[in-house]
Amino acid sequence: MAETDTSTQLELVDRDFHDDPHKYYDRWRAGGPVHHVKLTHPHGVPCWVVIGYAEARAALTDPRLRKDALGAAELFQRNGNHSLLLSDMQSLNYHMLNTDPPDHTRLRKFVNKSFTARRVAALRPRIEEITAQLLDGMAGNDEADLLRDFATPLPVTVICELLGVPYGDREDFQGWTKILVGAVGGPEDRRRTSTEMAGYLRKLLADKRIHPGDDLLSGLANESDAGDRLTDGELVAMAFLLLVAGHETTVNLIGNGTYALLRDRRQFDALRADPDAIPTAIEEFLRISGPVGWATLRYTAEPVTLGDTTIPEGELVYIALTAADHDPDRYSSPGELDITRNIAGHMAFGHGIHFCVGAPLARLEATIAFTALLDRFPKLAVAPDFTPSWQPSLLIRGMTELPVRPHG
Repeated sequence: MAETDTSTQLELVDRDFHDDPHKYYDRWRAGGPVHHVKLTHPHGVPCWVVIGYAEARAALTDPRLRKDALGAAELFQRNGNHSLLLSDMQSLNYHMLNTDPPDHTRLRKFVNKSFTARRVAALRPRIEEITAQLLDGMAGNDEADLLRDFATPLPVTVICELLGVPYGDREDFQGWTKILVGAVGGPEDRRRTSTEMAGYLRKLLADKRIHPGDDLLSGLANESDAGDRLTDGELVAMAFLLLVAGHETTVNLIGNGTYALLRDRRQFDALRADPDAIPTAIEEFLRISGPVGWATLRYTAEPVTLGDTTIPEGELVYIALTAADHDPDRYSSPGELDITRNIAGHMAFGHGIHFCVGAPLARLEATIAFTALLDRFPKLAVAPDFTPSWQPSLLIRGMTELPVRPHG
């Protein structure tokens, strides 16, 4: 098959994309599952976006679509964007999500040994305790911001305790996270923030090598596998990934899911009446409004055909997980919430070797959060006249606030 003529299919993706990405996806879908676009924000570099479910699933496991951070940075440089070549940005980016086998296999092995199912399950009592405390705080108010008062502090507290990061530093790393995932700020902010966060993590990890505690980062800093240890640079990048992914995605799973549920009182009441159905409902929340919009960057090491489109070698590729999970060829009436839906195979946590290592923790936190929230506040409602404002990030899909009335 001949390669697609890239000069005739370039579409612009503007800032309004974040308000309603499905407006774009629905228009594109009529023209096929793969599209050549130019992002006016944040970097203005042409790329390919995969929106079809079958094509996305295939792309996520295709070894010709590389994840290597240095290779991607070189492609950005070739297109006139030099920001990703900065040393501190590179040091944060070179984690297992941005590597290919065999490097990815080696890095993930260290995390899998520390981030076990047993360790996650043991967190349940503490997560329940934190949840109850936060809901107690909301109960005394006629109105609260669910993101600020509940959805954010819950996973932030959990990930701080799990990793061994001082909770008192949360405002710093949360602020850094918003900038580095593209939700706020510009290139200069990202350069400054990369330097600050890399320096913070280097100092934290150096201390854990000297004074280890009973936490995950201490384990990673001091663990060896057949004589192999993570280097200082690998540790910094790993800590960055676990800290950011360990709270930001869960914040927006809880926020997006609550908002979707509060817009359908019938399903809200049905779920309250049957709390055993909450785990299944959470999978539908993940499908209909997942916390990750586009999977992290890939690029073609050789021509790759997806559907009827052949993407040439040396092209940047994004897989729109939220678009794939709204593909009508996979899910009927994909824009409608259905907490009883069979959502097997949704891709909110990715697919293949890069499937989210923190998915079990996110599911546990969300199950505890929704169970307690619905039980505690049977009349929970969105504040009148609320219109969501979405973070301007391609990676993270989440609102900036969610004002609610706990008592209706």
